[in-house]
Amino acid sequence: MRIGDLAAASGLTTKTIRFYEQAGLLPAPPRTPGGYRDYPEQAVARLGFIRDAQGAGLSLAEIRSVLTLRDGGQAPCTHVTVLIEEHLADIERRLAELTATRKALIGLARRAAAADPATCTTEEICSILTPASAPHGAH
Repeated sequence: MRIGDLAAASGLTTKTIRFYEQAGLLPAPPRTPGGYRDYPEQAVARLGFIRDAQGAGLSLAEIRSVLTLRDGGQAPCTHVTVLIEEHLADIERRLAELTATRKALIGLARRAAAADPATCTTEEICSILTPASAPHGAH
């Protein structure tokens, strides 16, 4: 099938398909006598897999590693499991960081609401962001 037909069947643009081909995610198809790409039917499923894997948070390099295993005749399940566990751990770390940042911002928002600009000194840049326990000039 030609690239336009593959784009329509996969819901991707021809530019994206060419990019995936250049990135090594989609094997270069044979060419017709007229020089057009002639993709096999299974390219639709492969592009669907790439889209789904990206939706799960896998990078193109990680997707390429899964496809390389599959193309080599190996089931990539163990590798995919490890990738998923790594992504989950990363998300848990980021959620913990975001939770801590949110807590700090809530405290700062309370300080900001109670702050009186008339009481700011020239020794401070901003009393809202200066820790309450820090002595002036110890920054």
